[in-house]
Amino acid sequence: MLLVSGLRHAAHRGLLVGGRGRLQPAHLTSLSTPLPTHYTLPSGDRIPSVALGCWKAKRDEVGGAVKVALKAGYRHFDGAWIYRNEAEIGKALSESNVPREDLWLTSKLWNTFHAPDDVERALDETLAKLRTDYLDMYLIHWPVAYKKDGTPYDKELTENPYPTWQKLEQMVEKGKVRNIGVCKFNIRRLENLTANPLKVRPAVNQVELSYWIPQPELIQWANVHDLLLEAYSPLGGDGKVGDTLNVPEVKEIAAALGMTPAQVIISWHVQRGTVVMPKSVTPSRIVENLQVRAIPQELFEKLEKAATSHKPYPRLNPSKSWGLDFDIFD
Repeated sequence: MLLVSGLRHAAHRGLLVGGRGRLQPAHLTSLSTPLPTHYTLPSGDRIPSVALGCWKAKRDEVGGAVKVALKAGYRHFDGAWIYRNEAEIGKALSESNVPREDLWLTSKLWNTFHAPDDVERALDETLAKLRTDYLDMYLIHWPVAYKKDGTPYDKELTENPYPTWQKLEQMVEKGKVRNIGVCKFNIRRLENLTANPLKVRPAVNQVELSYWIPQPELIQWANVHDLLLEAYSPLGGDGKVGDTLNVPEVKEIAAALGMTPAQVIISWHVQRGTVVMPKSVTPSRIVENLQVRAIPQELFEKLEKAATSHKPYPRLNPSKSWGLDFDIFD
């Protein structure tokens, strides 16, 4: 079943909308509504719909990428403690003339810090490196809690992350974090967490979303439960970027609208109603990736059908390499 258009989904959420790019020729589209530049979260905060992803960005490259992105108009930067590049990101941001209140900074709690006593210490380290006194979003990076005694993981805290979540709620109360969420949670894990008496519900769930891993069931669940999804590896992870850009439907839309294939995919993600975070350290691609615009409904549905009709490609899954006796995504 085709998903409801991201544009109508955006209207349902009461999102702020603003357009980028050229107007479309009348014979190509019946849509006049531009793609949302921001989504409104339950807190009332407005999160930009396109972010610069900082995963796999080397420490001697990411600062330059951030500066290029700021100049191009990016205000949303997605990082994590485990990326080992937060200090360089913080330096680049501090050297810009962009006010802190105009930025959206996301970081993530690593697996070794799920014990409630460790959460604030990990957060404080990230805040110091980013040279800020608060985060706009703080996410549980993976649905697995490591133990400190050498055993692979804490089974109880992995199956029931509520104690970790309660500590994150305290960080919101202290003003160190404005919004909190999760990463890579499937529907079972989301239902397990939200069954608890939460003071603050998850604002987002950051997951792998691409043409090869479209996850329509998760998108539908998130829409029903007012949970915003964020797409990492949006162009396809694990060596699939080239294949994504050569999908016939993607190339057809790109040619019809005068867009690059990458712009088509990034626009498709936003039109589905998700935040998208393409990663690049190449200046021209950083600029290109922000130039999204609405895909005509007929072409959007054609691409959506193609993406959701094939067998999903295996996602990045470190369960075995981490020595776990369960599949993280089960």
